[in-house]
Amino acid sequence: MKNKLFALYIVFAGLSTSFTSCELEEIGDPNNPSVSLVTQNPSKGQLQTLVTGLEYTSRAYLQTAANAQGTFGREVWYFNSNDGRNIQYWTGQRGLVNGLPDANFYGVGSLYTSPYTSIKQGNLLIDAVKSSNLLTENEKTAYTGFAKTIQAYQYLVVANAQYKNGIRVDVYDEFNPGPVVSYEDALQHIRNLLDESYDELQKSGATLPFKLSAGYASFHTPQGLGKVNRALASRVAIYQKDWQGALNLLPLSFFDLDGNLNAGPAHVYGTPPSESYNPFYYILGANLATLPVPHPLFVEEAIPGDKRIKDKIYERENPIINTVSDVPLSSKYQDKRWTSDTSPVVYLRNEELILIYAEASAQTGKTAEAVRAVNRIREAAEIGEYTGETSLEALTDEILLQRRYSLWFEPAGHRWVDLRRYDRLNEISTALDGGAVFPQLDKPLAEINWDEYINNK
Repeated sequence: MKNKLFALYIVFAGLSTSFTSCELEEIGDPNNPSVSLVTQNPSKGQLQTLVTGLEYTSRAYLQTAANAQGTFGREVWYFNSNDGRNIQYWTGQRGLVNGLPDANFYGVGSLYTSPYTSIKQGNLLIDAVKSSNLLTENEKTAYTGFAKTIQAYQYLVVANAQYKNGIRVDVYDEFNPGPVVSYEDALQHIRNLLDESYDELQKSGATLPFKLSAGYASFHTPQGLGKVNRALASRVAIYQKDWQGALNLLPLSFFDLDGNLNAGPAHVYGTPPSESYNPFYYILGANLATLPVPHPLFVEEAIPGDKRIKDKIYERENPIINTVSDVPLSSKYQDKRWTSDTSPVVYLRNEELILIYAEASAQTGKTAEAVRAVNRIREAAEIGEYTGETSLEALTDEILLQRRYSLWFEPAGHRWVDLRRYDRLNEISTALDGGAVFPQLDKPLAEINWDEYINNK
């Protein structure tokens, strides 16, 4: 059976961590302190704790997702001087069975468990809201609209990692989950959940009945969260190849062709013990051995003078050398995007939305609009206007190139996902590490065991 300890961890995750000083009322049932308190007409203080917990758990996927999927797409290599398995397995140097990582694939467990933890936290919040007699209908839809938007994003994290394995979307009862559905069905479930939550946010009035962190400072109203929701939906739409759908969604999001490229919702960080540091901040030029390093080809294959390289990449005097991989690797580059160990990480930026607009425009024959969007990105990168052919194939090449440099090493693992959805994974070079590129992770062993248990009951 599934590990009940994991289920208990899910329940307690959002109640034991927070960004604020919100406190729970006195515990009425010490033998069942978590669920009973928040599912029996909870106060707004208790609901705030669940909201804060949801925002906290919703960032737990980040470090593994970026480091692992960034390595899969050769945006970075993740060096771990104490354990070579990260680089060995994530580059496909070993652990492959028929070209895929085995079910015990090293170090990616949280890419599966963390999103589902957040989804469970969202279900607790939704249940708590339903049981409350203290909320207006507008307030209830604000809570549930936020919860379901976060859940949809977390489902997408799992779906993109598992891909053709499919995922479970009916996980309300973790001891009796629904069947695994295909990647395509998972995307449609995510899209439906985003539509449902968007409708709820639209019914929620002008203000939120709860507080969010500074990561949502620009979206701290039901309408603002609705813009985040529509932005996420536009990302899902291009994964579905629903190009016109993406174009229809963008005007309802925070998409702005002439706006700040970095605008968007963020995961925030602070200082321990109440908070955790930004997991990607490392002192530039320091003597480091365990960190993600920019893949040399990312820098060397860039268009000369690309400002994105200047803004994102620090060239070290001494390269970082990894000797615990099957093939010794080194990089003289370091990520310099973060100014401090508490810098927020924007997980969905306007720059991505502009590139979604370019891609969807190209795919629907709106060539001039596609070029206009591409030129907005090229102008910001200081590499001049696009002068190439305007066939769909040529524009797709150009858009994927700009996505490679604009969205480098961001939480969604864009390079890996982008090349996979265009059947171009063979374009990822393994020449320097001698590894392999695979299209997905294998199904976690716990899920395989669960299916065998159910089938043999």
